[in-house]
Amino acid sequence: MESPSLEGGSGMSDRGAGITRRALLGIATAVAAGTATGAPAAPVAAATGGTPAAPATGAPAAPAPGASAAAATARPQVPGLWREVTRTPYTHPQIPYVGRAGQRAGAAHFPRRPGRSVVVDVRAHGATADGSADSAPAINRAIAAAGRAGGGTVLIPPGTYRLDGLIHIGYSNVVLRGAGSGRTKLRATRNLTELIGVYGSRYGGDKSSWSWAGGLVWLCPTDRFTTLTDAIRAKEWPFEGWTGNKRDEWRTLTTLEPARQGSWTVTVTDPGHLAPGDLVLLRLADDTDHTLLEHMAGGGPGPEAYVWDDKTKLTSYVPYEWPVRITRVRGRKVTLERPLPLDLRPEWDPRLTTHVKALTGSGVEGLTLEAVETPQSPHLLDKGYNGVTFQCAYDCWADDIVVRHMDNGFGLVAASACTLRNTRVAGRGTHHPYFCREGSHDNLVDRFTIEERTTPAPANTQLHGINVEGLSSYNVWSRGDMRMGTFDSHRGMPFANVRTDITVVNNGRHGGDASAGPLFGARFTHWNIRVTNGRAGLMRIDGLAPYSATVGINEVTEFDQIDVPDFTGPLHSRLELYGTTDAVRPRNLYDAQRELGRDL
Repeated sequence: MESPSLEGGSGMSDRGAGITRRALLGIATAVAAGTATGAPAAPVAAATGGTPAAPATGAPAAPAPGASAAAATARPQVPGLWREVTRTPYTHPQIPYVGRAGQRAGAAHFPRRPGRSVVVDVRAHGATADGSADSAPAINRAIAAAGRAGGGTVLIPPGTYRLDGLIHIGYSNVVLRGAGSGRTKLRATRNLTELIGVYGSRYGGDKSSWSWAGGLVWLCPTDRFTTLTDAIRAKEWPFEGWTGNKRDEWRTLTTLEPARQGSWTVTVTDPGHLAPGDLVLLRLADDTDHTLLEHMAGGGPGPEAYVWDDKTKLTSYVPYEWPVRITRVRGRKVTLERPLPLDLRPEWDPRLTTHVKALTGSGVEGLTLEAVETPQSPHLLDKGYNGVTFQCAYDCWADDIVVRHMDNGFGLVAASACTLRNTRVAGRGTHHPYFCREGSHDNLVDRFTIEERTTPAPANTQLHGINVEGLSSYNVWSRGDMRMGTFDSHRGMPFANVRTDITVVNNGRHGGDASAGPLFGARFTHWNIRVTNGRAGLMRIDGLAPYSATVGINEVTEFDQIDVPDFTGPLHSRLELYGTTDAVRPRNLYDAQRELGRDL
C-alpha cells in the first residue's frame, strides 16, 4: 500500500460540523461493526467529552468474548471522538493512530514458508518427545541448521520435550513451529539465573533484572544475544536496546529537516545511504529544558511545570529510538512504513541512524512452554522462569502459545512491529504476564488471555498484568480476557498506547520507580473496556493521563488506588460513553483504524 503523506499540525482539526468523506467512512465502519454483531448502527455522539447521543433502538449487540451478561443488552453508540478521528486520523490530540501496529504493518496472516523454506525436524537432531532427556541442545541445533540455510521452519512434533537449557532463535526468517499448544509441550526445568547467571539492575539495589528481561524461548539476533549474555556474566549490567550495551553502536545515515507528528514523509539531508526496504532508526535527543519529554506528555503548563531533572531513570531512556522501514526514496523525500510518532524539531537533533543487526521475519507457533512448578519469588527477585521474549526484533511473531508456571510470561524488550496472537498465560501466578519495555513500539498483542492463578499468591509477591514502560509507544492490546491483573503503566512515561476490547478483573497494581517519572505520556486510549469488579484504578484514565481518552467503559469506583496524576492543571483528557458496557461502535479501535487507513 502506498502510504499517504499528511502534513500539518498535531492539534485536532477545527473544521465545522459538516461531515467529510472521512467522517462518512468512519460512520460506515461503525455501521459495519454493528452489522457484524447483529446490531443496528447508532447516531453519532456529540463531539464533547462524555456526552453520548441518544441510544439506538433495535436488536442488542452480541457480547464480545468474556463480556458480562449485561453486554447482551448494550445498545450500540458511536462516540463523537470517533467522528473526530476520521477527520484527523494521524494527528488527533487524544487518540493515537495504531492502524499499522504489528508484524508486517498488521498483516492478518503470518508467513507460512519463511526464508528459503528449509524444513527441519528437531528429532533428526536428537530431540526426544517423551520428556526423558534434555532436548534443548537438539532444538537449538535444528534452529541453527535452518538459520545457516537462510531460514526455514523448525518442526516440533507432538509430545513433551524436556528443556534443561533455553531455546534461542537468533537467525532471521526462522520459525519454531509446534503441532499446536495442546499437542506440543516444552517443559523447562531450569531458570535464567541458573542458565546465565545473576542479573542485577543497572540502576542499583538488589533487584533481579530477570524480573523484566529474558525468556526461556528468547528471540534475539545472535550477535546481540551474545553481547548481552556476556555482559551479564561479567556483571556489567547492559542497556538492552537497539544501539548496544552502552548505547554507542550506531552511526548517522542522515539528518532530518523539521516535520510534524503524523507525517509519513520526511525530508533528509543526504539520501545516499537510504533505500526502500531498509530498516533504520529514528533518533531524537532531548535538550536541557527537556522539551522532548514535555512533547511526549502533550505539552502545556503541566509538563512545563514538571520536575524532570531528578527523574534519572527516565532521562536515561532518551534519546528516543524508533525503528521503521523505508518504503520509498524520491530525491530528498523519504516515505516511511508508519507515520511519525512525534514532531521532528531542530533542538532534538533528528536523524536516521544504523542500529545493531535486527532479528526479522522469525516466529514461534503452536506450543506450550511450561516450567517446573515453583513458588512465585518475592517482588523483584525473580529467578527467571520466563516465557517467550522478543528483543531487538522487528516483524516477528508468536501465535498459539501458552506459557504456564512462569515468573514472567511474554516479553517485548526493544522490540518493534511484532505481533503476539492467540497467547495465554496460565498456572501458578506471574509477576508480569506481559511486559513491554526499553523503547518497544508498534507492537500488537491480540486475542490474549491471562488466566486466574491456580495457587494463592505467596506473601511479598506482586501482580501487574499488561505492562508498558520506558518510552514505549504505539503498542496495542486487543481482544483480551484478563481474569486477573491490571493495565500496568509502569512509569518511564510510555505514550500513545491503546488498550481496546478487553474484559478485565482489575485486581493488580502498577509498578515503577519514582525516578522513572510519569505513569503516562499523551495519547493513551482505553476503548471498550469491561471491568468486571468495578475497580477504577488504571482503567478510567481521564483524571490521570494527559491528552488521552477513556471511551466505552462501564461504571467504576475508586478504591484501593495507588495511581495519582503526575501533572498539575488541566489534563485535556476525554471521557465518553462512560457507564456503558460493550456499547461503543466501533467496538475495536485497532480494527477500525486499520479499515480507515486502507481507504485514506
